Order: sequence, then C-alpha cells, then structure tokens
Amino acid sequence: MMIDYHIHTSRCGHARGKMSEYVEEARKKGLAEMGFSDHGPMYWLTPDLRDPGLAMAEDEFPRYLEEVSALGKMYPDVNIRLGVELDYIPGFEKQAARLLSGLPLDYVYGSVHFIGGWAFDSPRQLEEYGRRDIKEVYRQYFNLLCGAADTGLFDIMAHPDLVKKFGHRPAKELTELYLQAARTFARAGVCVEVNTAGLRWPAGEIYPSAEFLWLCQREGVPAVTGSDAHDPESVALDFHLALALLKEAGYRKVALFRDRQRRLAPITEINY
Repeated sequence: MMIDYHIHTSRCGHARGKMSEYVEEARKKGLAEMGFSDHGPMYWLTPDLRDPGLAMAEDEFPRYLEEVSALGKMYPDVNIRLGVELDYIPGFEKQAARLLSGLPLDYVYGSVHFIGGWAFDSPRQLEEYGRRDIKEVYRQYFNLLCGAADTGLFDIMAHPDLVKKFGHRPAKELTELYLQAARTFARAGVCVEVNTAGLRWPAGEIYPSAEFLWLCQREGVPAVTGSDAHDPESVALDFHLALALLKEAGYRKVALFRDRQRRLAPITEINY
C-alpha cells in the first residue's frame, strides 16, 4: 500500500486541477490511502498577509470539507482522508483552535511559512534573503517550528526544514537546531513529514534532511509521507526516494491517521 497525505487543491490559489483528478492519479499509482490537506483559511491575519494566492478563502472551507467527503463515497477503493494544512502564527493559537474545533478531520498539518511578515518560501520575496543573516533566519525558523509543535494544535509537522527551499544554507552545522526540533516533536507527540517536494526546488533534497530525519527517528518521532502535490501529476512523486530515506534513517514503520487517531504500519507493507 502507498500513502500520500499532503495533497492540495486549486482552492488554495497556487495549485491546479480538479480534486477528482488527484484521486484518479492516486488510483493510477496504486495508492491505497491518500489525504487532501489544503491550506486552511488565514482569516485572522493582517490584510497584507491574507493573500488569496496562499490559502483558501473562508467561504471555500466548508465546500472543501464537503467535496472531500463526497469523493470518499465516489471512490470507495481508495481511503481518502480529510486533512488541512494550517499555518502557525504566534499569538493566534486560539483563533486556529476555533477554526479546527468540531471539524471531522483525520489529521492536521502544522506548517511555518512566515518569519514575522516575511513569506520566506515565496518566490516573490526571494530578495529578502539578501538582506538577512542566514544563520539568524534558520534560528528563527526552527524556533517557530518548535513553537508550532508545542501548541498541541497539530498532528504532523509539514516539510520541517522548509527554510532550505531556495538553497540558502548557513555555513555552520545544523545538528543543534535539528536536535532541538526532534526533541520538541517527541515531547509534543507530533509526527515528522517526509516530504518529497524539496526535490522539485533549488534545495534539491527531501524535507527533512537525512540528519534531521535520523535524529527524529532516534528520539522516537513517528513519520508520515507526503508529496505536497499542487498538481495531479505530483501525487506520490519520488516516493521511492522517500522510502529509501526512511529506511536509511532507521524507520521500520510509518504513521497512518483516521479521526485524528494515529496508528503505525510496517514499511514492509507499503509498496512505494
């Protein structure tokens, strides 16, 4: 069986394709289980951050939930899970909790895309890297990542070293930051995502790095797999490399979710 829990939809403003096309691609690639986890509304943000190209609008969210449910009935041969990816914005934890309250979700991804008001993973804001100390950027990013895990809002930490997306890396070793995050994830009871999208950007490697993932495994942090697909063709893309990285890091099981309850399945049962 194959599992891809990180699949977006056109509702977020920067993905393309019908949701049914993503399911058809999942079927074609032999996925037994998949999950939509589109960017949830960011209605609590200031107007300059409420970008319709970054996340779905508030009025789209109920429709998104309904369509995932409907697709589950249309495709009974694929386990279609309902998830959401929600940005962590310090100071707005209560608003995020209200958004998630009572929803029939299978899992929630927590992600960090903003350092202050800077969308550091946006191609439109690349010039900001030239104005900042990269060591400090990494320190701020990992502090936010750990802060997100500690909120208790999330089940999975998405693309956990996303800050490397455009290939910017500090000269110093990152072991200390990786270990800080791995221990925080373990304490908070969240999973680490093995996300293949980094291979499609200048970073040129999976999120997280091999060292980071090994430390997560050493600290007992469960792992899940995701493609971060923003088009149907990217569903489960490069998952054979994700499997190799998981095995290299020492993982023998991956996490599956339903109704925000986690169980572990042996990797030997998963055919990537």
